[in-house]
This record gives sequence, C-alpha cells and structure tokens, in this order.
Amino acid sequence: MNDAQGYPLTTSSPQAALLYNIAQQNLLEYRLVTMQSIKDAIEADPHFAMAHCLRGYQFMMYGSFSVLNNAKSALRAAEAGAAGATERERMHVEALRAWTEGRTGRAITTWEQLLGAYPLDIVALRMHHFNCFWTGRQHSLRGGAAAVLDRWSQDMPGYGNVLGMLAFGYEECGQYREAEKFGRLAVQHNPHDLWALHAVAHVMEMEDRQREGIDWLTRPEDHWSDRNPFKGHLWWHLALFHLESGHYDQVLDLYDRCVRNDGSTFYLDIQNAASLLARLELLGVEAGDRWTQLADFAEKSIGDHGLIFTDLHYMMALAKERRFDAAERLLASMEEFAAEDAADSAAVVRSIGLPLCRGILRFEQGDYAGAVDALAPLHNNDAPIGASHAQRDIIDQYLIEATRRASNLPRTRMLLAERAALRPRNKAAVERHIDVTRRIYKTA
Repeated sequence: MNDAQGYPLTTSSPQAALLYNIAQQNLLEYRLVTMQSIKDAIEADPHFAMAHCLRGYQFMMYGSFSVLNNAKSALRAAEAGAAGATERERMHVEALRAWTEGRTGRAITTWEQLLGAYPLDIVALRMHHFNCFWTGRQHSLRGGAAAVLDRWSQDMPGYGNVLGMLAFGYEECGQYREAEKFGRLAVQHNPHDLWALHAVAHVMEMEDRQREGIDWLTRPEDHWSDRNPFKGHLWWHLALFHLESGHYDQVLDLYDRCVRNDGSTFYLDIQNAASLLARLELLGVEAGDRWTQLADFAEKSIGDHGLIFTDLHYMMALAKERRFDAAERLLASMEEFAAEDAADSAAVVRSIGLPLCRGILRFEQGDYAGAVDALAPLHNNDAPIGASHAQRDIIDQYLIEATRRASNLPRTRMLLAERAALRPRNKAAVERHIDVTRRIYKTA
C-alpha cells in the first residue's frame, strides 16, 4: 500500500490506505471530518502505525494540554505498530514522541531529516510548517517548502498545498511579491486550500490593501461550513480589513456572526476573538459584554500552557474584565511552568510570555509607564512566542497606546514613524505620526 505521494504504508488493508489518504487530504484542507477519517483508517487496520501517528498529530495541533493524554495514547498505539513499519513511518513516530514531550525543536529537526530523505512527505512538511509557525521560525517556515518544491510535479496530489505553505513562508519573511504570486498559484491549483487563501490575505493586510482584502475574503456566511475552526481565522482577517477601513459596525457584526458565533473554545477562536475586541477598544470602540464569555473561559483555562500566544489572549480577556486576581493567578501559573517544565516553550514563557502578559495587565490597571517598561524591550523581538506578524501586531498596538497614555511622546513618535515607514498605506499610522510629531516640535 502507498500514500498519495507514492511512499509505502505499512498496512495490508487497501481500505485503510485509502482512508488514510483521504484523512491526509482532509487535514491539509481543514475539513471538519479529519479526525473521523483518521479513526476510520484505524478501524480498517488497528495496527496501522502511520494512522495512529496522524491521530496524535491532529491532537497536538489542538494546542491545548487538555488533549495531551489523547496524543500520548495515539503515540503508544503508533509505537506498538512501528516495529514492522518503514523507516519513514518510524521517523514520524519519533517526531510525535518529541512533540508530546515538549521538545518541539527536536521534532522540527526530525521532520527536516524526514524531508531530506522523503521530500514528497506532505505530512512531514505540514507538521514542520505548523510548528515553525508556532515557534516563530520564519525562515524555516519558508525554507521547508522551498527545499522540497523542486521534487514535486504539478500533477502530484498536494502540490497546491506545498505552494500555499511556500507562499505563507515568503509573506512572513517580508517577500510580498513572491508570497502573492505563489499564493494565487496555489489557490488556482487547489481552491479548497484555505492556507493559500490565507497567505494572500496576509500580503494584503501587511500592504494595507483593505479594499482588495475585503473582495478576496468576502463569502456567504456558510461558505466554509464544512471546515474546522480555522475558517474563523479567515473571518477574523476579513474583520481586520473592515476595522482598518473604519467599518466598525461591520466588524462587530462579523464578530458576532462568524468570528465568535458558536462559543468555540479552540485556541485560534479565543485568539481571534480577544485580539479583535482589543483592537476595537484601543480605537475607542466599546465591545460591550463580549469580553465576559472570553474571560470566563480564560479563568477556567489557567494552567493550560499549550500555546504561549493563547496565554497572552487569556490575559487580555481577564484584564479587560478587571479580573485582576485571576490575572495574577495566570502569571503565577506561567512562572511555575517556566521554572519547572522541561519543555522548549518554558524558556519562551520566561523570556517573552511573562513580560508581555505583565505589560497587558499593567496597561489595563492604568500603569502605563509600567506597561511600557514591560513591553518595549520586546518590540521587534517577540517572534519566538509564535503566530504571524499580523497577529503579533496587537502587541505593538498596546505599546503605542501605552506610550501615548504615559505621555512618552518621543517614544510614541518613534513607534509611529516606524509603522508609517513600513506601512505607508496605513492612513491611521501616517496621520497619528504627523500629529504626534507636530505636538512634540510644535509645528503648524
């Protein structure tokens, strides 16, 4: 039996192999049925190591300690079937083991070794891409797809997905022309690839092409109803384009209908929701009682440090709701995790996660100078916390507003000058930079 790219699969069941290939494509396209299709493959062959490994990967991609035991259970099943598996499959099991142990860097290295020997391994590429994204390795995010593209032909299943990953890697490295070119090619090759659609949206976001972004992402509300919560992130991007165009009522409508319409507790939905509300309120737009549900979940989730970037958004919700005791408990839990856990992320919590969370808490407590002290040293140095430039931009927005409220206008001017230079089409940044400069130098 072979996978869709022609690599051997250690199963004697044609049905299991068929279902595995379906599951693999479902994963690449963010289908709601992904986990069920993996379970179907395992049911067809309970000893199918690679199917168990894919199940473990899927649990790990949930970004939460709440499913870590499920991932470890899948790992044990994969290990049990790995004795007679191929070298490629055993390397996948090794990568999953490292990931479940918190040794993300080791897992990334294993996937790179896998891709060196098996450049058509689309699952290894996707896992590598995912983890480089959440550890802030922009050049590796680009490099993984770039290193294998020459081994792919256009008629191979998954070719469009490789283009989409390369497009996003280019975008995060600031190569916007290449990103848009490959992103559009990827969408043409596979219109179902949300990641490629997303890569082009990122280019438009970073270049302040709001009208084009709105046209690119506007769809009927049920257009992505068969996709997993990643669809909410595309709605979030559409809301950002409206936000930056001053369409605040449309932003709130999108929030209620598409970004936060089902009360999901998936990490990306929490990030999308908290970040969007924070951006609105920093612009003086009241979010009403929308913070309450987020703060309730954040308070229940103290201690779940599956993704540091999610902790940051938990802090936004708790601080916005003025649940300062809960916010302090979140900080204490992060400190304990950073001090005692052997996971790679513990060091990042210590050096980046904690200062950023303290800065946001101080901001909401009215200690603007203290917020600047916490946030400013990490300006342009926060990539290891993961996520994209567009997502991490909320941190800069907090810092700019903190400097303004602390009456530190020279620093405000400096931050806005940088923003206006890097995003010259951003009307708000340009106008605010001019205004602050005039106030400092008292020019007409």
